[in-house]
Amino acid sequence: MKSVNYRSLIKRDYRLRESTNSKFVKLTKRRQIVIASFSLLVGVVVLSTIDFSNASTQISTANSDVIGSKQTIQQLKLPLYKADPRIASLAPVQQHATPTPVVTKQKSQKRIKVRKGDTLAAIFSRNDISARDVHNIIALGKKTKGLRNLRPGQHIQLAFNSEGKFTGLTHEINKFKSLQVKRTEQGYSAKQVVREAEIHLAHANGTIRDSLFLDAKKAGLEQSLIMELAGIFGWDIDFALDIRRGDSFNIVYEEQYLDGEKINHGNILAAEFVNRGKTFRAVRYQAKNQRADYYTPTGHNMRKAFLRTPVDFRRISSRFGKRRHPTLKRTRLHTGVDYAASRGTPVRATGDGKIIHRARKGGYGKTVIIRHGSKYSTLYAHLSNYDRKARGRVKQGQIIGYVGSTGRSTGPHLHYEFRVNGRHRNPLTVKLPSATAIDKRYKQDFFNKTRALLAKLDVLKRTKIALAK
Repeated sequence: MKSVNYRSLIKRDYRLRESTNSKFVKLTKRRQIVIASFSLLVGVVVLSTIDFSNASTQISTANSDVIGSKQTIQQLKLPLYKADPRIASLAPVQQHATPTPVVTKQKSQKRIKVRKGDTLAAIFSRNDISARDVHNIIALGKKTKGLRNLRPGQHIQLAFNSEGKFTGLTHEINKFKSLQVKRTEQGYSAKQVVREAEIHLAHANGTIRDSLFLDAKKAGLEQSLIMELAGIFGWDIDFALDIRRGDSFNIVYEEQYLDGEKINHGNILAAEFVNRGKTFRAVRYQAKNQRADYYTPTGHNMRKAFLRTPVDFRRISSRFGKRRHPTLKRTRLHTGVDYAASRGTPVRATGDGKIIHRARKGGYGKTVIIRHGSKYSTLYAHLSNYDRKARGRVKQGQIIGYVGSTGRSTGPHLHYEFRVNGRHRNPLTVKLPSATAIDKRYKQDFFNKTRALLAKLDVLKRTKIALAK
């Protein structure tokens, strides 16, 4: 039987236990060190708290002593203190912290130019505004009707509050009118805002060298103002046939200013036109509750019951009287005047009246006949077509048809006839009846208001003569 070496087994067991005991001792020492450190830290914190409490008690006591001795200190007369600049220079400079500015959200506005095809809904959608707001604004009715048909080039200004919520808009209709829509507690409200322009008086004068249009342009008049001037005297002067070299004009008119900038011209207040040596004068006057109109210096209306010509024409192709007919090839009486004009040129009623014929009429082709009371009637022939709105009663200047060449015609033109008691008269020379003169009740007011304007025309005329010399 083999013997067992117990000594080696005992030594190995002893070494194993000694190693385990050594590790346990080391672990125990580490725990003791951690516990000791933690106890020291807790002690320091407790002592600091006690010291701070004692200090606070002392300060409180000191403050109470100071307060208690306040009356005594106030009774003492202390010497005035004079700061020593040397000491002041040694004092530490206090650094004042710059306050951080408070950022506040301001109300914002966004100005948008209306593009072709834009609608209010499309503009709101691009700016994250709900469709319900569109519905509520349009539902206001007539006040916001213009927002349904926005025109390219117009501007809309959107308003938002500090939180970015939509609060209203401003629709700039033109330079004078705008629509304001605001959100209220009850919903939306709308109102129209009208700005008044500043009115300045201006004047111009000129002499005809080439044509009324060219010479008036040289005098500084805009095209619309030239047309207005021709319209005032168009009852007495045929500006296509009667104008001669050397004729002259003087006018006093308004200019409209907005924010210091000229934006348009206003009305002609007084005008003078000298044609073939004959002087015509007109002043603008508006009686109470009546429309403004132009009158002679004596109070007679410049406007006649009939326009002299019914169409803007290039030339007169055939006058009133006997002539050789271009299609029938024989001489016969031409009972009207032929105005050559481009096909489709608008034809206007020369006076208020009632359409009694609107159909083809033999060689006249497409024809319109208007009866003006019981005495006068006018005829318009060779039309290419009729105006759809021209039915029944028509107003002076209203479009009734368009130039053409229907019937017996060699080219596009308007054949115009003027009849008095059923008899044909020459439209170019017939004496046209005048419109109503100023009522006797307003005669004195008319003279008072127009006296200064007529004096202004006299000054312009004398100045022009003096400069010519």
